[in-house]
Amino acid sequence: MENQTVVGIDIGGSHITSTAVDLRKLKLLHDTHCSIAVDNKASKKAIFKGWSQAINATITKANLQGKVKLGFAMPGPFHYGTGVAMFGGNDKYEKLYGVSIPAELKKHLKSQEVEFRFLNDAMAFGVGVSLLGKAKNYRKIIAITLGTGFGTAFIDDGVPQQNSHDVPQNGWLWDKPFMKSISDDYFSTRWCLKRYHELASKQVKGVKEIAESNDQYSRAVFEEFGVNMANFMVPVLKQYRPELIVLGGNISKASALFLPVLREKIR
Repeated sequence: MENQTVVGIDIGGSHITSTAVDLRKLKLLHDTHCSIAVDNKASKKAIFKGWSQAINATITKANLQGKVKLGFAMPGPFHYGTGVAMFGGNDKYEKLYGVSIPAELKKHLKSQEVEFRFLNDAMAFGVGVSLLGKAKNYRKIIAITLGTGFGTAFIDDGVPQQNSHDVPQNGWLWDKPFMKSISDDYFSTRWCLKRYHELASKQVKGVKEIAESNDQYSRAVFEEFGVNMANFMVPVLKQYRPELIVLGGNISKASALFLPVLREKIR
């Protein structure tokens, strides 16, 4: 019988996480988990070194033999059918622009027989949380990832909606106009860092530092973040009418600081 254990891989703006998954039982094999920090501004060689280190660790821990199947949750812009990275002008992984991930990454992997599949990271999050997570008892949800960029997925009964009449094309919101630019420029790490610097005249490296500072400026940043998100999302919610909104990504770890105002404005 064909091995139904695959490697699930999340490519984030600052990390790679990999875990083996038993597809028959829809179960994560937690003892195969590996997460490594990756500098998305690094060279192509350094990026693939970090990615392969995590994937190889999971392959070893899961004792996978023969053909190894890799499923990637990958941020855009990306050509998901061919595996060619199209990152450029969006503040991450620019050194991979035009690079075939299967062709290049395979050179660094322990197994020479590898099958690659790619899915938008927010969409993968939405499908996963519908099947295995806190949304599994809900039919119609919106999954949002907040981190290096702003990702969204519209899920109906576990299936991503990309061309339905009540969702934007491809299920994407990151590229939609908002205020003076597009939504991705407001619901991302770079906006939080920029806004905190404008208010506090301090340079910080990440959203975690802003949250931990817990001063008047950090509170102002997160309140503004929540108000902006509510203003942007309300028309979307009226159109799609989800039963549940699920937040993921590193910024969501600070949700206690922006969720109250976001919830209030949406109500």
